[in-house]
Amino acid sequence: MVRMGKRIGVLGVVVGLAALTVGGTAVADTDTTGRIDRDVVQRAIDKVVRNGALGAQVRISDGRRGFTARAGVAEWGGDRPVPTDGRYRVGSITKVFVSTVVLQLVGEGRVDLDAPVSRYLPGLLPDGDRITVRMLLQHTSGLYNYTSELPLDPAGFEEIRYRHWEPEELVALSTAKPLDFPPGTAWNYSNTNYVVAGLLVERVTGKPYARAVERRVLQPLRLRDTSVPGDRTGIPGPHAHGYYRVGEQVVDVTGINPSVAWAAGEMISTTADLDRFVAAVAKGELLKPAQAAEMKKLTDVSPGYGLGLEHQELPCGAEVIGHGGGIPAFSSLMLSSEDGRVRLDASFTSAPDGGSGDGVEELINEVFCD
Repeated sequence: MVRMGKRIGVLGVVVGLAALTVGGTAVADTDTTGRIDRDVVQRAIDKVVRNGALGAQVRISDGRRGFTARAGVAEWGGDRPVPTDGRYRVGSITKVFVSTVVLQLVGEGRVDLDAPVSRYLPGLLPDGDRITVRMLLQHTSGLYNYTSELPLDPAGFEEIRYRHWEPEELVALSTAKPLDFPPGTAWNYSNTNYVVAGLLVERVTGKPYARAVERRVLQPLRLRDTSVPGDRTGIPGPHAHGYYRVGEQVVDVTGINPSVAWAAGEMISTTADLDRFVAAVAKGELLKPAQAAEMKKLTDVSPGYGLGLEHQELPCGAEVIGHGGGIPAFSSLMLSSEDGRVRLDASFTSAPDGGSGDGVEELINEVFCD
């Protein structure tokens, strides 16, 4: 099971894995006679499945060329292949959508990045006068990660799987603990930051944060298969399933109440929609130039994370931006070259028993390294 409290780095995707070996197929979408070797991609995702993932689907774009590939099966004990257009829970990739909305509000003069959170949400945080909006988006606030207080082992999660959570409840789990460090002095990935950011969007716009994401991002980009589910426990449309084991029982954990993740990780999407979204983010299409630059800006305190964007230099020297995601049943990747030309979007579904995740690094290197 993927723990929502764990930071999922672009080379550190953790999928729930089990030893189920099922071959896959690469599916051409457009002309693919480019530098990326489809056979290497297929071998990489077959390796992920061989080392324990139940299924994998990937979409790769290189300029005008692109293709999809898949491996494994859509359901435990079945033989139906993973749909290449399947929807899945994207986990922390949600944070990139939320950061985009906050930065749009900054560009409109409605939010000040360096203003204290208490200006917009008085009384929510005991240290709200010292924590700025920028610190939330950058994970330098020091706020304790609320998911560390949740029972995320399979047996414990079954007890809360369908529970509704108010965002203020999630924040209270965090603020019951002291800050991890004085605000602005260090970096630590905390889902609490983006729950607070979602509340900030609601206070400033006067509408649910989900509506702001829909109006400001999903509709302009025509991301018709992307949704903010709220309390809806199912996944609409075609999708693969993920599992964990509770004692001797194999449990299908695809259905959950995602309010437990809220603005930190509740969204559902597809590789096609995320491909369009990350291209727009990389090219600065959704923000004014100043805010697009802020989103990618790194600091000494936060050398690998901008404002909602992970940055990583691969062993070959290539630079990638994007985000990973993890939530029960699903691990995901949304990566792009800095110019938006080369992109990789992937979803891995969990099998009942864990595994190594071997194959993901080979996949990323094949896509982004010449």
